[in-house]
Amino acid sequence: MSVVALRSRRPGQRWASFGLHGFLIFYGLLTLTPFVWALLTSLKTVREIAVAESVLPVALNLDAYRQILGSEFSTWFYNSMSVALIVTLASVSANTLAGYALARMRFVGRGAVFRSLLLIIMVPAQVTMIPAFLIVARLGLADTHTALVLTSVVSIGSIFLMRQFFINFPTEIEEAAKLDGCTPLVTFLWIVLPMAAPALATQAIFIFMGVWNEFMKPLLYISSIDNYMLTQGLNAAAKQYEKSAAWNIIMAGSIVSIVPILILYIVLNKYFITLNDQTAGSK
Repeated sequence: MSVVALRSRRPGQRWASFGLHGFLIFYGLLTLTPFVWALLTSLKTVREIAVAESVLPVALNLDAYRQILGSEFSTWFYNSMSVALIVTLASVSANTLAGYALARMRFVGRGAVFRSLLLIIMVPAQVTMIPAFLIVARLGLADTHTALVLTSVVSIGSIFLMRQFFINFPTEIEEAAKLDGCTPLVTFLWIVLPMAAPALATQAIFIFMGVWNEFMKPLLYISSIDNYMLTQGLNAAAKQYEKSAAWNIIMAGSIVSIVPILILYIVLNKYFITLNDQTAGSK
């Protein structure tokens, strides 16, 4: 292509770039608006919320945070954090092993197992929710966090993700480790897993977020207030304070509940971004 043609296209490319960036900035601001509103509301007093004279709070008021952290909120936060961490660690371990087995090991029925998983993932979760509850109840695990852990450990979507990652993983690396005298277990633990960090971080983010934001399962399995998950607690608090217009307390609880997800995403973000690059480079 000639220099004249390139120069003639530059203004159009610039306008297209400006338009794209402008749209992304607008979409980003639109997405952040509810969070900013929630943060500002959490810093207001009940009177400021009732009067609604200004979007900004008159003064920095942390009473809503003191009240929410001094209530059962801390117990609900601990319940959600413990269940989310246990499910994330157990699920990442189980899904990674299953994905590696389906990608690398040769055994009878491997294709049938994989096809069965694909069929199961198409079944809506609402269909299996009641049968799962009946099984949990007959095992005597109703109203316990163990029920939430056991019914959330296996993630077929994450198994599929890890299988695809290991399929694209260079076999030459494992063959070189075998020639150096490494056993399959040593190769998997010390060579394959460290290089699979982007895929592990990606599924850890999605699993943790899924458990942290889950509402239907806790609503079905948990009935005691002391065993409430954070989503149940926030729902109960919203019903308690909605008539008194104490939206600052509800928004304070919502803001605190977002913090763990933000921290997790910030810590694992670099692995999440490099996942596609690594899998593409290993094809």
